[in-house]
Amino acid sequence: MKRASLVLFIGLASLGLSACGSETQEPVEQIVVREPGAEAPVAESQPVAQSGDLVAAGKAAFAVCSACHSVEAGAQSGIGPNLNGVVGRAAGSLEGFGYSGAMSEANLTWDAGELDAFLTNPTAKIPGTTMIAGSVNDADKRAAIIAYLSSLSQ
Repeated sequence: MKRASLVLFIGLASLGLSACGSETQEPVEQIVVREPGAEAPVAESQPVAQSGDLVAAGKAAFAVCSACHSVEAGAQSGIGPNLNGVVGRAAGSLEGFGYSGAMSEANLTWDAGELDAFLTNPTAKIPGTTMIAGSVNDADKRAAIIAYLSSLSQ
């Protein structure tokens, strides 16, 4: 029992330290330590969002992005450009925002595929971009954010 308590303590301490300084709340893997012969718990599956909830899930997931980006029509840009109407807009083209040279010269129009690639790894998609903290590793979360941004473009 002492070993299991020690392993649990180390796991919780590591989990706590890994969250320090993190602005995003990405899901973490959990390792369950159990006594030999004990029955393993059954994990419940919880989908990120059903299709009808995708925009709502995207709005919730976008909360982290709102530290830098506004989405209200006509709102002033923050550290990043206002993303209202971004789907269908040429990269680096929002009037009045000071884009990096890389973004200004990116020859692309934002659609679901381009946004997915950019949100997966901004600096790989557009080397030299100043958006270095925006990668979203979870594909379901990216799809939800893109659905939310698309809803703002309609």
